[in-house]
Amino acid sequence: MSYIHGYDPETLREVVDPAECRYRLGEIGPQRSLPALLERVWLLKVLGELDEALTISEQAVRVARMAGTRKDLLRARVLHATVQQYRGAFAAADQELSTCIEESDGQEWTSITAFALQHRGKTRYDAGDYEGARRDFKRLLSLRQEMNAPDDQIEAAMAAVEAVERRRPRSSAAVVAG
Repeated sequence: MSYIHGYDPETLREVVDPAECRYRLGEIGPQRSLPALLERVWLLKVLGELDEALTISEQAVRVARMAGTRKDLLRARVLHATVQQYRGAFAAADQELSTCIEESDGQEWTSITAFALQHRGKTRYDAGDYEGARRDFKRLLSLRQEMNAPDDQIEAAMAAVEAVERRRPRSSAAVVAG
């Protein structure tokens, strides 16, 4: 079951039903498996419980480092960076995501590269770096099309490109005329 009911066209953040998310948190409880930790981080993040999300994301990175695969570790690091983004630590999130993109590119793990690009684009968007966000979202769209990703993922990438296009500064001629 997906808890994402769309994306806010202005913030690009997930639209969720808080009651569904809280119910799922209750179901997961104190489980310590890596998938449970990662899901708890995401749920806490979208609910705005950022201090707890940060603590659990750090735990998830440690668990992935000790017992997971390199792919698991990259996913955990990307999720940790998204919590940093939500907390407004854009430079730290951007740096972590950039490192994850480099590593996943080097391994040719396209789905992880796309996941990290999506979140680096959102981080840059939140930070006001619309050119950087546009580059990330365009590359994300290209990767998802090459991967034959589901339509909803391609549409979300297209919507992100459109959102950043609306935010980018207009040419000076348009500013003078407007």
